[in-house]
Amino acid sequence: MNAATAGTGFDGLIIAAIVPCYNEEVAVPQVVTDLLAAVDDITVYVYDNNSNDRTAEVAAAAGAIVRTETRKGKGNVVRRAFADIDADIYLLIDGDDTYDASAAPLMIETLLSGPYDHVLGVRTEESDESAYRPGHEAGNRMFNRLISHLFGEDVTDMLSGYRVFSRRFVKSFPALSREFEIETELTVHAVNLRLPQVEVPVGFKDRPEGSESKLRTYHDGFRILRLIGSLLQHERPLALFSTIGAFFMVVAVILGIPLFFTYAETHAVPRLPTAVLATGVMLAGIMSFVVGLVLNGIQRQRRESARLSYLRLPSVARPDRPTNS
Repeated sequence: MNAATAGTGFDGLIIAAIVPCYNEEVAVPQVVTDLLAAVDDITVYVYDNNSNDRTAEVAAAAGAIVRTETRKGKGNVVRRAFADIDADIYLLIDGDDTYDASAAPLMIETLLSGPYDHVLGVRTEESDESAYRPGHEAGNRMFNRLISHLFGEDVTDMLSGYRVFSRRFVKSFPALSREFEIETELTVHAVNLRLPQVEVPVGFKDRPEGSESKLRTYHDGFRILRLIGSLLQHERPLALFSTIGAFFMVVAVILGIPLFFTYAETHAVPRLPTAVLATGVMLAGIMSFVVGLVLNGIQRQRRESARLSYLRLPSVARPDRPTNS
């Protein structure tokens, strides 16, 4: 059955679609129409992020509930929407009509089948190649590998803007990001708390004619890298500070070995400043390792607290099936 023409119902569940928009007058009506056709009884919320075109007007005409978030940035929109909306299942999709809205029933069904807390819509190789900018695709692959290496879980498309969440994912998500790095924060939240998640392939196409991308390759890439560095500091402090400490210790050893042999032969330290520098660098390495241990203990307590907050909410399930905590 084509979900774009015949809606799929999930009786008894409140399903909310969140569509962040900035100047998407051309594209957003089709997104709203496709979502309403694909899923019965879904409520579509379009968050207008200070658009200077008719985005809000055309979205409302298409059947969406339109709200305004005055603080610029997709992260600010997601934070506001997650706080405002109370639902059983949340669907997040960009308002540029690049994602296949007809995949929504499959993604929701997948969430319920686990049950999972996060379903990631992975843009497939069969998608429209013209929709990808070479720099964006290469950057996405690099960030995927980086997150997989740092946090120990494979991620195929961490920058995807098409996702489905359970209520307990949304209500336990801190939403600290302000702009397009929000996708990275969403991915790391699931990975770091070891939340049940799964990937579903979805179609991806080029923007409709007359619609312009809001992505800035280098600016957004730098913000994502900065966020990953911050997340590494807060979520993997022992690994970070141990690496820094090991670097300092290696430098100290390199500086100190010649001095040691000179002292063994002459019983004198002719290069006192170098000896002082080597000692200081070694102490810095030891202190870095100790800081990592302390922060790691604090981080473990924070993670346990976040996990307990997450577990206080019931898992999502069909109305005729009992929930699991």
